[in-house]
Amino acid sequence: MSGTMNLAVDRRVADFWDFELTARLLQYDFTQRALVAMVLLGILGGVLGPLIVARQMSFAVHAVSELSVTGAAAALLLGIGVNIGGVIGAVIAAAVVGFLGNRARERDSVIGVVMAFGLGLAVLFLSLYGSTKTGFALLTGQVVSIDNEGLTAIVITTVVVLAVLAVIYRPLLFASTDPRVAQANGVPIRTLAVVFAVIMGLACAQGVQIIGALLVMSLMITPGAAAARLTSNPARVIALSVIFAEIAAVGGLVLSLAPKLPVSVFVTTISFVIYLVCRAIGRRRSYTTR
Repeated sequence: MSGTMNLAVDRRVADFWDFELTARLLQYDFTQRALVAMVLLGILGGVLGPLIVARQMSFAVHAVSELSVTGAAAALLLGIGVNIGGVIGAVIAAAVVGFLGNRARERDSVIGVVMAFGLGLAVLFLSLYGSTKTGFALLTGQVVSIDNEGLTAIVITTVVVLAVLAVIYRPLLFASTDPRVAQANGVPIRTLAVVFAVIMGLACAQGVQIIGALLVMSLMITPGAAAARLTSNPARVIALSVIFAEIAAVGGLVLSLAPKLPVSVFVTTISFVIYLVCRAIGRRRSYTTR
C-alpha cells in the first residue's frame, strides 16, 4: 500500500514540472474558460479586498461564502440553477449582515448568528437532496468544470461590481476610514454598508463556484491585506492588491493543471507566500523609519 502511495506521489511531483503537458492543457476550451474565470475573480478580489480589510469584514466574507452554499443547496433541492441559488443566498446573507452588523462591535455576533443558522439549513438541504459529493464540490470549488453559462455569470458580476464600486467608492472609502466623521458630514453610512455587502456577496458567490466556499478568503482578503502592508495610498493598495490576486489566481490554476491537483491548494499557497513577503517588507520599512 505504501509503495503504491509513494509511486502516486512521485508521479504527481514529476507532472508538476511537465511544462509541455501544462502547455497542452492550456489549449483546451475548458481550461481557457477556467483561466478567464480566474482572471475575473482576481479582479474582483483585488478591488474589493482592501475595502474588506479596511472595514474589518474578513469574517463576513467567510460567512457570506458559506451561506452561498446554503443558497446553492436549496437550488439543488428545488431543481434550479446552482449559480442562481448561490448568488441569491450570498446576497441575502450579505444584506442581512450589512444591515444588522453596521456597527463594528455588533458585526461579529450578527455574522455568527446568521452563519450558524444558514449552515444548519445547508446541511438540511444537502441531506434532503441526498448527495454529499455535491456539497463537497461547493466547499472546494470546481474551476475546470465551469461552462459558458458560469463564465457569463462571472463576467456580468464583474461588470456590475465594478460599476457600482465606481459610483460609491469615494464616500465608501471615507466611511471605511473614519465612519464617525463621515456620518457627521452626511454620508449615508448604513446604505453604503448594505450596498457594499451586497456587491461583496455577489463576488463571493462567484468565488464559491470557482474555488469553493472554504477558500474564497484567499482571494477576497489576503491580496488586500498584503498590499496594505506595503503602502497606505488607496490607489496603490488597490493596484497592488489586483496584481497579487492575479498572480495567485492565474498562477494557481496553471500550476494545478499538470499534477491534476485542486487549484485551491496553489491559490492559497501563493497568496500566503505573498502575504508573508509583504509583511516582512512592511515590518522592515517600519523599523528603518523609526
